[in-house]
Amino acid sequence: MTILIILFLATCFLAYSNGANDNFKGVATLFGSKTTNYRNAIRWATITTFAGSMASIFFAHALVKTFSGKGLVPDAISISPEFLTAVAIGCAITVMVATVTGFPISTTHSLTGALVGAGFVAIGTKVNLAVLGNSFFLPLLLSPFFATAFASILYIIFRSVRIRSGITKEWCLCIGEQKVALPSAQPTVALAVKCGSTIDVTIDKRENCVEMYKGHFLGMNSQTMLDYLHFCSAGVVSFARGLNDTPKIVALILLIKGLSIHWGMLAVAFGMAAGGLLNARKVAETMSNKITKLNHGQGFTANLVTGILVIFASKFGMPVSTTHVSVGSLFGIGLTTGRINTRIALEVLLSWLITLPVAAIFSGCTYWILCRLMG
Repeated sequence: MTILIILFLATCFLAYSNGANDNFKGVATLFGSKTTNYRNAIRWATITTFAGSMASIFFAHALVKTFSGKGLVPDAISISPEFLTAVAIGCAITVMVATVTGFPISTTHSLTGALVGAGFVAIGTKVNLAVLGNSFFLPLLLSPFFATAFASILYIIFRSVRIRSGITKEWCLCIGEQKVALPSAQPTVALAVKCGSTIDVTIDKRENCVEMYKGHFLGMNSQTMLDYLHFCSAGVVSFARGLNDTPKIVALILLIKGLSIHWGMLAVAFGMAAGGLLNARKVAETMSNKITKLNHGQGFTANLVTGILVIFASKFGMPVSTTHVSVGSLFGIGLTTGRINTRIALEVLLSWLITLPVAAIFSGCTYWILCRLMG
């Protein structure tokens, strides 16, 4: 009974870590393109991710089976509470470490590493590597490349349509009141300075200005229409992430008798929502501002690509990473515009490379400890 309680709490901690690292990824382009502020973006992400989690009850059962560990290790091991607890703890620690350091890593990748690590400690080299390659590594490896290529091509198409439609870009010039210190004629030092107001014109670097679209498309103001579509696409990405990630985590607690899959998904959904609301800021800064600079149209394109690919993967039970797809989309936009931050991009790629072995080590060590404590 004790191990089942630990398993449930570990899974909730994993859901919290997942939300902290992943929830903002769907709305990062809203924040990065200055379409909205951080608070509104994370609220929209929370609502739409939660909706996706609820939808996974009906549409994503294939992923529950994929991440139960069956086929990777013998059934006797895959239904062991010690094994599942080790996987949850190993994955959760890995994701939370990445979150507090600001790196957007893949929970799917972490889960895969945790399954492998606990599996190797449990049965050694008898882990079914063929299942591992076909069901896990191939989708994870290929998805960012597909996203990068798709985003690049789609952005070029959208840009061509914009130019042919006569929609141009314009920059906003900020003029407003500013508080300044004014010299005073008073003789005492204490009264030597007083505050006053002046009209100020802000001149900043090009990348810090807000780029807007001028013109009409299908009879609508192009900027208004684009902002609306941008919010919709961000909601689609967040919905898709909830749809894709929730069943992966729920698979770990189906062993608990009396806990239906519906209640399990609800618990995971609340954990993900809490993690996003409380711990998403550092990853948000990386995704929104550090990988590449975005305008409204580029952000919309990246979100559209991510949403399409993740929903397609969920439909067919392919465990792609929303992180890999969304970051791949940003890479594609950045490469096309020439504004990608190469250093940050390489750091993110490095964090992806070490995710699997780190999660495997945490999970393997946890499984070894639990077997001795519970044995």
